[in-house]
Parts: sequence; C-alpha cells; structure tokens
Amino acid sequence: MVRNTVLLVALLCAFTNIADAQNYYPVDIGNTWVLESTDGAERTTYTIEATDEPVNGEQGRILEITTEALGTSTVRTSTFLLHVDEEGMKLHRIVAELGDTFGVARVEFSPPTIFFPLILQLGEIWETQAETEVNIVGAASVSSVNEVVAIEDVVTPAGTFENCLKIQARTKTTVALGISRSISHQWLAPDHGPVKFTTDQNIVFELVSSSLPVTERAYDVNADGVVNILDLVFVASRLGQTDPKADVNADGTVNILDLTLIVQNLGN
Repeated sequence: MVRNTVLLVALLCAFTNIADAQNYYPVDIGNTWVLESTDGAERTTYTIEATDEPVNGEQGRILEITTEALGTSTVRTSTFLLHVDEEGMKLHRIVAELGDTFGVARVEFSPPTIFFPLILQLGEIWETQAETEVNIVGAASVSSVNEVVAIEDVVTPAGTFENCLKIQARTKTTVALGISRSISHQWLAPDHGPVKFTTDQNIVFELVSSSLPVTERAYDVNADGVVNILDLVFVASRLGQTDPKADVNADGTVNILDLTLIVQNLGN
C-alpha cells in the first residue's frame, strides 16, 4: 500500500518554493514530472492541467498528484486548484484521496493562501495552514512551516541539476486524539521544478522523467563533472533501451538523438 497514510500532511508541504515561483516551479499547462522511490516501490506523477473554473479573474490551473504503489492496483490522486499573479502562486483548494480508511479530505482556502511566494531566498520562511475533516479522525488542523535551508546540486536518473533549492517542511497535525509532527524535504531545480523529495519516513524519490527540456548537466550521464567520451560510450551502449540515465532528451528511448546531444555538449 502507499506508505504515506495520512497523505494530506505530505500534500501541504509537497511543493515549497524558491527565488522565483515560475522559474523554479514552471506552471505551464501540460508540464509533467515523474519521480520514483529509490527502492522501486512507488511512483509519484505531478501534472499541470487547465481548468475552466474561474479563480479570482486569473487563469486557473490544476496541479494533479498521483501516487501509485508499483506492482499493485493502489493509486491515489489529489488535486490542487491554483492561480499565479503578481504575489506568486496561490492555493484555492486541495482535494486529497487518503485511502479506504480515511476517505477524501477537502480543504478550501478563502481568501486563497500564498503557496509559492514570488520572491524567495536562502533562509526564507513561510507557513501554510489548513482545516479539514477526515474520516474516523474527525476535525484536523494542519500547519506547515517551510524554510529554504540550502542550495545544492542534485543527481537523479533524469540527469544532474545544479543550484537546486532545498526546502525543509516542518508539519504539525492536530486532531482530537493528539498532535503529531513530521519533517520532509523537497529539491526544486531552476527552470525545471521538482527533482527530488524525501518523506517524513526518509523515503527518497528522484526524478526519472519530465516533459521539460533537460538541463545541460543532464548530458553528464555518469556524473563525473564533465561531458566527455565516457558519457558517449555510456549512451551508445544502451541504444534501443529505455534507461532514463541514457535517455537524455527524455523521449522514452535511447537513440541517435541522445548521442547527438552528448556530442554537442562535449567538454561542458
């Protein structure tokens, strides 16, 4: 089964920000990111979709998050209703599937809350708060204090991403039975978005593919710091396969296009 039992906690701190909300979290319609746990047990897919629902006179977007336990039929989908204006990314509603036991939790934000401030920097701190009802548990209050704690390079199966912002989320959940606290982390890459996250159970998810163009560093497929003949050999040895490390343009197959990109970036 999907291991994040009360998924709402993870959802509230799933997408934390950086210096420019649209730069570190591109919200163009159709953008898709696929991350898998390093143990191969789970896959999480993020998709930006259009919506006809009016949101404060701005073009609305739906952020859909689907989590599946690989090799099983367990799938949970949650949606965020968002819009972007001069203040940043604003959150209007979350509808989260929590499983057969806890049902569906719905959170409305009126007025909408700042989900991604437009301007962030190292050390920036912001908070998200929500109230909802959960089956069996009853009324639940959730708050997440988010902080940009580091700028790091991140190596994933989809490539190497430089200068990612690492965001720490400290989440507090209050229900009638008591209070629980958790810590999770998210890494967002410039011009690309989410590339890695860790849950409060220290389960690590890494980007395996996305619809966005790969960064130049993605051509350094063996992650030795430079694009060279070793990267060319690595990709050539996997022609016709679907290895995400060698599929540098993320089109689903390792082919001549991937080799061409490596050649064009030799020495970088």
